[in-house]
Amino acid sequence: MKDRIKQWFPNAQLEVLTGLTVALALVPEAIAFAFVAKVDPLIGLFAAVIICLVTSLLGGRPGMISGATGAMAVVMTSLVVQHGVQHLFAAVILAGVLQLAFGLAKWGKFIHLVPLPVTFGFVNGLALVIAKAQLEQFKMAAPDGGSQWIQGPALWTMLGIAAGVMAIMYLLPKFTKAVPAGLVGIASVTLGVWAFGLETRVVGDIASIAGNLPTLALPVVPWSLETFQIVLPYSGILAAIGLIETLMTLNLIDEMTETRSRPNRECVAQGVANVAAGFAGTMGGCAMIGQSMININSGARHRLSGIAAALFLLGFILFGSAVIERIPLAALVGVMLMVVIGTFEWATFRTLRRVPKSDAFVILFVTIVTLVSDLAVAVILGVVVSALVFAWESAKKIEVEVKDLPDGSREYDLHGALFFASTNRFRKLFEPANDLAEVVIDFADSRVFDHSGIEAIQWVAEAYRKHGRNLHLRHLSEDCRKLLHNAQDMVEVNIHEDPTYKVADDELD
Repeated sequence: MKDRIKQWFPNAQLEVLTGLTVALALVPEAIAFAFVAKVDPLIGLFAAVIICLVTSLLGGRPGMISGATGAMAVVMTSLVVQHGVQHLFAAVILAGVLQLAFGLAKWGKFIHLVPLPVTFGFVNGLALVIAKAQLEQFKMAAPDGGSQWIQGPALWTMLGIAAGVMAIMYLLPKFTKAVPAGLVGIASVTLGVWAFGLETRVVGDIASIAGNLPTLALPVVPWSLETFQIVLPYSGILAAIGLIETLMTLNLIDEMTETRSRPNRECVAQGVANVAAGFAGTMGGCAMIGQSMININSGARHRLSGIAAALFLLGFILFGSAVIERIPLAALVGVMLMVVIGTFEWATFRTLRRVPKSDAFVILFVTIVTLVSDLAVAVILGVVVSALVFAWESAKKIEVEVKDLPDGSREYDLHGALFFASTNRFRKLFEPANDLAEVVIDFADSRVFDHSGIEAIQWVAEAYRKHGRNLHLRHLSEDCRKLLHNAQDMVEVNIHEDPTYKVADDELD
C-alpha cells in the first residue's frame, strides 16, 4: 500500500503545480486543434480533459501528457466537412477500439524497431512544428475575412511578454525548482499585464472556454454497414497516427528520464481514452510532446501531474473561464517556445558530421517530412528508408574467400548475410561454366535469412549441375536443408557443426 501511495502522490506539491502549468498550456492548443478539425472549441477542450485523465490513470508512461493533437485533427477535417461531427465521434470510438486491440496484442514493442536517426528527425521536426504553431498566435483577423500579422505596438508587446516568460523559465531553475518555472512565468507576466493595463491578445480572443459537462451518448449515426465503411478508413488512420505519435513520445521520455515504460499498456490506455472521448462527444487525441516536455522538464514523473492537469482544465471550463480567458496568449507562447528549445536535439548539428551519410540523410529527411506533412508519415517513411539503406549496405558485404585445395577441388568460404538484397551479388560470385570439376561452398561464416537466399542457392546449384560440376554445400542449417528442393543431394550434413538458426519462410510455419 505504501508503494502504491508513493507512486501516486510523491512530491504532491510539485506535481499539482506542474499540472496547473500543463493545463494552461493545453487551452490554446486544444482550441486551435478544434478549429482545424472544424468542430466547436469545447469539443477540443473536453477531448483534452478526457484523454489526459484516462491515460494518466491507466497509461504505461507516468508523466506523459495526452490530449487533442494537430496530427489527428488534420485527418478529421474532411470527415466532419463531408459527413458531420457525429460521424467523427463514431470514428474516434472505432479508432480507440483498434488501439485497444493493438495494445492487447502486445504490438507496442515494435516501437523499438524505430532507428535512432528516425527518432532524432522526429524530435527535431516536432520541435519545428510546435514553433510554427506559435506563429499563428501573432496573427489576427483581416478585413477581408482572412488573417494578417500583428504589427506595431501590439507586436512588440506580445514579443516582450513572451520574452519575459522565457527569461523567467531560464533563470528561475538556477535558484529553485520547488515550483514550475513555467507557472511562475505565466503568473508573473499576467499580473504585470493586468497591473499596467497593457493591451494585448488574450485567450478569450480565440474563443470562449466556458461550458458544461458533456453527456455520454451513442453517436447519432445510422448503425449500418455503409456508416462502418465511411468511418473505418478514418479510424484506421487516426489509430495509427495516435499510436505512432504516442509511442515515439513515450520513447523520448524514456531516454530523457532514463526509465522504462510499458508501451503495450499505454496503447491500451490510449484506446480506452479515445473510446471514452467518442462516447462523450469529443474529438479524441493522443500524446502531446509539447505539454509532456513541460511536465517532464518541470520535474513531474508521476501520474498525479497528468490527473491534476485534466482536473484543472475541467475546472477552467466549468468555473474559471473568466480568469483564464484574460491570460495573455503571448505568455503561453513563451512557455511553448521554451519547450521548442528544450525539445530540439541540438546535438544533431555535431552528429551530422560524425555519423554515416545515410544516417544524416534519414535525420534530415524525417525532420523535413514531419514539418511539411505529418508525424506518422515521417516516422513510417523514415523507418522504410532506414531499412532500405541497411539492406543495401548489408548486401554489399557478402563476399567469398577462394581456396584451391590439394585434392584438386575449389572451396568458396562465404562471408556475410544472404537475403533478398544480396542474392544478385551472391550469384555473380560464381562462374559454373569455368569452374573446377569439384566445388565446395562453405556457409559456416554466412547466414541465410529468407526464401530469396534459398532460391539463390538453388539457382547456383542448378547452374553447376547444368555444366557437369559436382557442387558440395557445407554448414547449412537444418531449416535451410529442408527448403532446398533441387539441391538437397549436394548438401553435406555435419550434425555437430551445422548452425541451428531459423530462416524466415512460410514453408517453415
